[in-house]
Amino acid sequence: MILHWQIVQLQLKETFAIAYGNYTFREALIVSLQSHGEKGFGECTAIDYYGINLNDFQAILNRLQSTIEKQSIVHPTEFYAFLLQLELPSFLRSALDCAYWDLFGKLEKQSFLTLNKIHFNQLPESSITISVDSVEKQLQKMAQSDWRYFKVKCNHFSENDIRKLFESNHNIALDSNGSFTVQDCLWLENYPDVAHFTYLEQPMKKGAEQYSNLRSDALANWMADEDCQTSADLHLLVPHYQSINLKLVKCGGLTPALDMIVQARKLGFKIMIGCMTESTIGISAGAVLAPLCDYADLDGANLIANDIAKGSHVVNGTIQLNENPGLGIKII
Repeated sequence: MILHWQIVQLQLKETFAIAYGNYTFREALIVSLQSHGEKGFGECTAIDYYGINLNDFQAILNRLQSTIEKQSIVHPTEFYAFLLQLELPSFLRSALDCAYWDLFGKLEKQSFLTLNKIHFNQLPESSITISVDSVEKQLQKMAQSDWRYFKVKCNHFSENDIRKLFESNHNIALDSNGSFTVQDCLWLENYPDVAHFTYLEQPMKKGAEQYSNLRSDALANWMADEDCQTSADLHLLVPHYQSINLKLVKCGGLTPALDMIVQARKLGFKIMIGCMTESTIGISAGAVLAPLCDYADLDGANLIANDIAKGSHVVNGTIQLNENPGLGIKII
């Protein structure tokens, strides 16, 4: 097996403004695993508020390249057990796990869906992100969009803005990226119309001392993002969140994500397959889990101007799954 990687810069179509800051590009680490004439691809992006530095990842790959390349082709679950022994950061482990699933499926000439017996008649519709801005400009963007579901970013709490968003009659989810206070969330839990928002994602900063103030039996559909990293977090979140945002880079890849979905269902959570701002490589990996989820937020590749791959696509919210072998990823 041959391991290769490179860092690429993904230019955004417009400034991506969230509570953590404003971004005009993302750096992504693209990894490939090659064997018997086939290549599998995986991706992770540099996220400053997660403390992700891609140069650190390159140093790790340089150190472990020969160890990884010595691995024979085995089932992806066995390969993932090997990755766990390397004690890699979850973002890097995810990129390698996804690349291996893509490679393994291509070698077996079967799609990820077939390999995991995932059948579907319909898929959740993806939202598209509306960056932090005045509520008037956010509403204007939604009115001009062909998408039907929107994730509206905010960096502060405003009763007036909340009411204006509700009155617009769009399908809206709120994502404050941890910018609300306990008092803000108490107001929302008692706001009669709050149930009309699809979900309210990561309302307060990460930590049990914050989310312990949330009630999962309230009208608000609280969704955990940063508060939900792996399966180990799920039991603690049950009294406080109704839904979780499952991102491959947080939990470590497709292999642990499959298990996390099973565990979350047993505990009664609704599940969203989410993404970072990433190319079609990362989006194609997340998309194969959409049939197992209630919500989707897979707009990452739609936000960048220089996509680098072909695979599964999201067109105005409709997820078009590529059912070619592996994850169906091809570099442009």
